[in-house]
Amino acid sequence: MNVVEERILKDGKVYPGHILKVDGFLNHRIDVKLLMEMADLVYEHFKDKEITKILTIEASGIAIATIIAQRFGVPLVFAKKSKTKNIAGDVYTSKVESYTHGTVYDIIVSREYLDSSDKVLLVDDFLAMGNALMGLMKLVEDADASLTGIAIAIEKGFQGGGDKIREMGADLYSVAVIDEMTDDGKIIFRK
Repeated sequence: MNVVEERILKDGKVYPGHILKVDGFLNHRIDVKLLMEMADLVYEHFKDKEITKILTIEASGIAIATIIAQRFGVPLVFAKKSKTKNIAGDVYTSKVESYTHGTVYDIIVSREYLDSSDKVLLVDDFLAMGNALMGLMKLVEDADASLTGIAIAIEKGFQGGGDKIREMGADLYSVAVIDEMTDDGKIIFRK
């Protein structure tokens, strides 16, 4: 059992609807030491691959993506969930359906920050159905960049997104993969 799995069992809370609340250490209050340990695990998996950029989605994935970008010594770009005045010129856009929020939104990256010379590692805090990753993968494809791999803090393996992404040939590494999660709080990790 790795440090993330131990922490999920210790501090994670399961809510009805397959919701895992880990905001006490991952995506609201941040345990930086734990994120650094996760970044080391991700680095070990991808250290032999050339990576020039880390790409994530605003907002929850930014913390872990920042630490991973620092570990690899490359820039972090995050896809914004709405176009703002500070994004000028051409952008790449993709639609993403949020499982947690039950909404569809556009994600946007300036063409200035992602191009065909980039070798991209996608990073996010959660993987459930794979919708966010599919949106990020489309941005990488639209930029004619190369997808080097995908790093996830927690994958809900029982929701099938990871299987779908792996079937597409992506090198997907999840620090913790949950195979079963029941409303009474039971969590079983993939071996």
